[in-house]
Amino acid sequence: MTVTAVEAPERPAHRDPNVQRWLGAYTASMIGDSIYFMALAWAAARTGSASGTGLVLAAGSIPRALLMLGGGVLADRLGPRRVVIGSDAARALLVLGLAATLVLTAPTVGVLVAVALLFGAVDALFLPAVGALPPRISPAGQLARIQGLRGLAARGASIVGAPLGGVAVATGGPALTFAAAGVLFALSLPLLLRLRISPLPAPVGGTAEAQETPTDTGRTPNAWQDLVDGLRYIRRHPMLGPLMLVIALSELGFVGPLNLGLILLSEQRGWGAAGMGWIVAGFASGAAGSALLLAVRGRVPRAGLVMCLTVLVGATGIAGLAQAPSVALAAATAAFVGLSIGLAGALCAALVQTAADPAYLGRVTSVSTLFTYALIPLSYPVTGAAIALWGTGPVYAVSAAVCAAGGAMGLAFTALRRAELPR
Repeated sequence: MTVTAVEAPERPAHRDPNVQRWLGAYTASMIGDSIYFMALAWAAARTGSASGTGLVLAAGSIPRALLMLGGGVLADRLGPRRVVIGSDAARALLVLGLAATLVLTAPTVGVLVAVALLFGAVDALFLPAVGALPPRISPAGQLARIQGLRGLAARGASIVGAPLGGVAVATGGPALTFAAAGVLFALSLPLLLRLRISPLPAPVGGTAEAQETPTDTGRTPNAWQDLVDGLRYIRRHPMLGPLMLVIALSELGFVGPLNLGLILLSEQRGWGAAGMGWIVAGFASGAAGSALLLAVRGRVPRAGLVMCLTVLVGATGIAGLAQAPSVALAAATAAFVGLSIGLAGALCAALVQTAADPAYLGRVTSVSTLFTYALIPLSYPVTGAAIALWGTGPVYAVSAAVCAAGGAMGLAFTALRRAELPR
């Protein structure tokens, strides 16, 4: 009698206690982020200097842009779990220290700029590492579902964090609000400490390394050379290089109109803050819908093709947003953009994590994160100046064309167009 071994099915990500711990820590950290930025804005406004307020709010993007790639190198060298724990602990101490300082003295522009710079530097370490964690805590077949869960957590953090921050500001001012953010960063630490990290795959002819230690394939003691090796790896990869170009172009065409552009569009149309709120809510609901779809479904067939097509479809929505004659139609268009671009973004992240060699994943994630969190926000002044010169319609049309160019470029590369997520 022959006994055939049957492989146990993968546990869905939402039922995996390890993924649940990561998701809980990520959610707490994202809510803390939302509250921190609200507290920073209020504290800066209380200094009474409009220019100083702008300086405080812009300061954090500088170290993110300068240090993000180095954060990816550190994640690959030390392991993403260690970097995430260290950076979240540093954020908690920094923000709680600022809260204690504000109890004793009024905020000054100099102190707030220093905190914003330090927080941005720590963020440059946190963001690549947190993006590199999912492949180390779950099988490859669950990575798309994890991206859906991550998207839901990010949207939920925005919805919960803003009201909590507002209540904290109204109750105890910036000091209490910073303290609340610091506590949330601290709450993520016990969950992160309990994460079980899978070892990296062994190099050919070798054995797997220790749980937190990257493979020694191509490893040098020089961090700069590690960075160069990572960039060279992306450039030579048949799918990752084109995917980075798609991310850069789609983000460049999307972020400006949907952030700064919405404020100016609402002002020009006379929709006011309430109208802008409905449009933002429409986009958030669409993005949450795409995240929920991916979290429930778990896998999208022909992921590369779907990702490129949803970028193209979302680009048409960006162009149409500036032509919407009413708040209701603009909100519906924003929901359509959120659904399509949100799905494209989640598929991009899942493809990055499944295509990249785990030993390079921190560096690969740092490049994709650099576009989203560091370089693209620097386009805000250009977007604002262009709208002042030519109006929202032409600027939104050009932005839509840039976004569509990203989707079209993806379709032009066979390896990306035919990319699939693991079953």
